[in-house]
Amino acid sequence: MTFQDSPTIIIGGIPIYPGEQKRISLPVAMLYTHTPVEMPVHVIHGKKAGPKLFVCAALHGDELNGIEIIRRLLRAPLTRRLKGTLICVPIVNVYGVLEHSRYLPDRRDLNRSFPGTERGSLAARLADLFMTEVVAKCSYGIDLHTGALHRTNLPHIRAKLDDPKTAELARAFGVPVLLNSDFRDGSLRQAAADSGVTMLLYEAGEALRFDEISIRAGVSGILNVLRRLGMLPAVKKAKKPLAEPVIARSSLWIRAPQGGILRARVLLGQRIEKNTLLGV
Repeated sequence: MTFQDSPTIIIGGIPIYPGEQKRISLPVAMLYTHTPVEMPVHVIHGKKAGPKLFVCAALHGDELNGIEIIRRLLRAPLTRRLKGTLICVPIVNVYGVLEHSRYLPDRRDLNRSFPGTERGSLAARLADLFMTEVVAKCSYGIDLHTGALHRTNLPHIRAKLDDPKTAELARAFGVPVLLNSDFRDGSLRQAAADSGVTMLLYEAGEALRFDEISIRAGVSGILNVLRRLGMLPAVKKAKKPLAEPVIARSSLWIRAPQGGILRARVLLGQRIEKNTLLGV
């Protein structure tokens, strides 16, 4: 079964034909119980040719919002009208999710191990597998993250905003803050960009928690990007235009001047001015 305007793609040696949706399990390694560990990859391959975009979550195993974002994205009726290819990986760091840990069993940070190597450490092999089977098939990518333990991030996009194409997609996502962010050595975002893939990184919520606002904003943002890329039909008439985002060129920590219990006096995402009392 072939269509003239959309080529077959192959992931993990398995062909996905135009108009097909498939779930592929990429073998990663074995647990010490000799139980296989596999990376789940969901592919929606449209009948008509178009851009190829991947969405991934749980590079850090304690960051859960992205898993739910991808689950909802795959169930969205709009995806049946997809033009091009959408590759979704809800759990990249399978080990970390099983252990409720940010890291891999060898304490390596997967998001500092890209592009990886086929004969390296567990982290390096996992990174290499992801680059080979997912990133290499795409021209665009969205990496879903959360804040750390006991730290909540306002939904925002981190990206190279000096690149016009990246900035356009970042604005289309539709979150309140866009943060210009340099690449970090060993990160997926850097390795993908080095391979010619335009990348967005979505941050929202905190580790080991599902946050409904962050999840809804993530699903909506990905659909907005798919529309901007022409992979989904454009909205005929938006209910209201997107609010102009705050564009930050840098970020910094505000540290408490002494130890104690902090009670915040401002809300997450609230606009403040100089000398505003943040907490006591």
